[in-house]
Amino acid sequence: MVDHLAVANWMFATVNRDEDTDPAPYPEPLPRPGDGSGQTAPAADASVAGLSGAGEERAATPAEIVAFLSSPG
Repeated sequence: MVDHLAVANWMFATVNRDEDTDPAPYPEPLPRPGDGSGQTAPAADASVAGLSGAGEERAATPAEIVAFLSSPG
């Protein structure tokens, strides 16, 4: 949802900008917890040791959620 809102804001700003100004850069998607970006805490990986399985999706740990919500955006 956050990424779609950022794109909508970018589109609004692009359409309503002055002709002489530089265009705004396209927004980058926010990193998601567990997407393999390497921002997970080591303690969080140990707490979900019993949850990992072949082909199973795992839920984000509390540490991953806090890291995601506190990231600058």
